[in-house]
Amino acid sequence: MSATASLPERPLSSTPSLYVVATPLGNLNDITLRALAVLGAVDVVAAEDTRHSQRLLDAFGLKPRLTAVHQHNEQTAAAQLIAHLEAGRHVALITDAGTPAVSDPGARLVARVREAGFPVVPLPGPCAAVAALSVSGFAEGGFRFVGFLPTRAAARVAALSALRDERDAMVFYEAPHRIVECVADLAQVFGDARELLIAREMTKLHEQIVRMPLGEAAAWFAADSNRLRGEFVLVLAGAPAGEGLDAEAVRVLDLLLAELPVKSAAQLAAGITGAPRKALYALALERRRED
Repeated sequence: MSATASLPERPLSSTPSLYVVATPLGNLNDITLRALAVLGAVDVVAAEDTRHSQRLLDAFGLKPRLTAVHQHNEQTAAAQLIAHLEAGRHVALITDAGTPAVSDPGARLVARVREAGFPVVPLPGPCAAVAALSVSGFAEGGFRFVGFLPTRAAARVAALSALRDERDAMVFYEAPHRIVECVADLAQVFGDARELLIAREMTKLHEQIVRMPLGEAAAWFAADSNRLRGEFVLVLAGAPAGEGLDAEAVRVLDLLLAELPVKSAAQLAAGITGAPRKALYALALERRRED
């Protein structure tokens, strides 16, 4: 039996629904069989850029009706798509690449459709953040998706400073014309030693995925102007246990850990030394894992 033979003839629900469909980041072979079935069966496909999406649909011989949904018309388009659903039609939502409504248009549309009482069905597939995270080696304890940072330098630094003590890996998106400034701000806030994964043009012909200390990133970009092209995902390692703690705070914590549970030792050490309780707690957990 072929792979497509097991697919249902009608992959849609009996109830008019909005299907949120992930599409390839670049390599068309990454599209799922279910995505093809749904895109071929729905009445309307709402796309971020209809010209871009038309090329994707043409590549697979799909000919649904296309309508534009982007950041400037999302509220108006939502009303139009709800009208389609009310008329009994099925609608799919796609963006230029990856999963809709993740730092891409679609979140407000999904909210409006839900408020109108129609089902919203996810079709999992490519996601730039998860793809980069999976090859970073940083996400053992979890991750935090940040997406695009503010475009103005002061606001960007302020947003990064609020993440200084984040223990989990952090995932950022950045445009090519801001990538050098963004990496410089990361180094300023998190220090040259913090590890960074740079993923450029994932799944495309000129894909590059490299990992290095933040202090080396500026030189890496400067070495080849081609490295400034394309779309970027940055994965930053989380704060190491004990970062920002002075020697006295660590000494007190270690003494208390010899007699007390992790939570109590961290809380008491914070009271004695004035050091951040969250950092002490993270270090205490690390110490216990090493025992």
